[in-house]
Amino acid sequence: MPTALVWFRRDLRLDDHPALQAALDAGYAPIPVYVHAPDEEAPWAPGAASNAWLARSLRALGDDLAARGSRLLLRFGPTQAALEALAAESGAEAVFWNRLYDPKVVARDRTVKQALATRGMHAQSFNGALLAEPWTVTTNAGDPCRVFTPFWKKVRPRLDDGVRATAAPARLPPVDANLASETLDAFGLAPARDWDARFWDTWTPGESGAQARLDAFVADALADYESDRDRPDREGASRLSPHLHFGEVSPRRVLARLLAADTAPAARERALAEIGWREFAHHLLYHFPQSTDADFNPRFAGFAWAEPDARVLRAWQQGRTGVPIVDAGLRQLWASGWMHNRVRMVVASFFCKNLRFHWTHGARWFWDTLVDADLANNSLGWQWSAGTGADAAPYFRIFNPVTQARRFDPDGAYVRRWIPELADVPTKAIFAPWEHAVAPGDYPARPIVDLAESRDAALKAFAALRTPEPAEA
Repeated sequence: MPTALVWFRRDLRLDDHPALQAALDAGYAPIPVYVHAPDEEAPWAPGAASNAWLARSLRALGDDLAARGSRLLLRFGPTQAALEALAAESGAEAVFWNRLYDPKVVARDRTVKQALATRGMHAQSFNGALLAEPWTVTTNAGDPCRVFTPFWKKVRPRLDDGVRATAAPARLPPVDANLASETLDAFGLAPARDWDARFWDTWTPGESGAQARLDAFVADALADYESDRDRPDREGASRLSPHLHFGEVSPRRVLARLLAADTAPAARERALAEIGWREFAHHLLYHFPQSTDADFNPRFAGFAWAEPDARVLRAWQQGRTGVPIVDAGLRQLWASGWMHNRVRMVVASFFCKNLRFHWTHGARWFWDTLVDADLANNSLGWQWSAGTGADAAPYFRIFNPVTQARRFDPDGAYVRRWIPELADVPTKAIFAPWEHAVAPGDYPARPIVDLAESRDAALKAFAALRTPEPAEA
């Protein structure tokens, strides 16, 4: 039987895997391979939390392949050289993979495809990560969509009949035992000092963990998703984001489960819209690759950002700003590798508006500490919070962290969980202890910045963008 390489990347699953299925359908014996080449994604090479997840996800994929009679080969990059070498060793006639949309990866993949074709190999990529390819959704004028609502109006009708998702193969052909593989430990993915040890009380990387998470969401949280998704004190979020990022479950499989669920239409539509936001982020990244580092809205080139103060930045990172909901979110991030989405918006707004630091400094911290650190979602989320991104809002949005906490964590349960210093503080005081002369333990007595004054300063900086400088007489 002829052989083909199936190049795994962030599609670490066997269910609904178009590249793997294409190899099988074409009559090839697949040789699964993962090439470790993080430098090829610089300056956005995966961070520490991502690497910790990746190690476990690769191990799980290897086990799943072994259970079906195959095995996963691990190789070091450069990618092109690694694939060409393995093809020569194995006699593979083709290489199949699922597409990614990060700017550096897109450029690398084009080079690899050209090189393989020059060698006379069949090289083919597939859509395994999105419900709609970025070049298939445009405005009526043929331009990329820059605002979510019209984008979703284009995409949502396509989903009514579902999107085909193929089941994982029950068995796979064996891989030649003479083909060498690196050890997973050789990749050096483990964080220093076992920083991630507490992550795994919450997360189970791998396809089976993703399926279990999806099952739990549909069974336990979907019905109340519309009301509970913004409540960090409840288990209302799907928590599928890291599984989707690493491709342990496909968006098509999630879509199929949501469309089949016996639940209220409003809850289903809200959950589908969240998948839509993920799609939107990847479409924006594909069409506007500069948005990972530059303001999407060029008018903000003249915004008066503050120079980051190392002491203040460290206090923010460590969850010691003196603003409980902000600190709770950052401590949740450090302990679990994840932060509730509503809290992410509050934390990012505080960073960009109250501290007035440019969003890229915060995005970098999230990139290194989030297990779901996705370049498209991270860039979109931070630019949305900063007000510099693809946002139709006609005003400069500034979240009041105290008001947000009172609304979405009304009993203070989330704050108490992540800030034990405040565990015994009465609810009326827990959201703004400084207003009640409460400063238990070594928790900061006051916020590192006055919320009202910093809000006014941010609004003045924004107003200056709209006010031309007076001309010299």
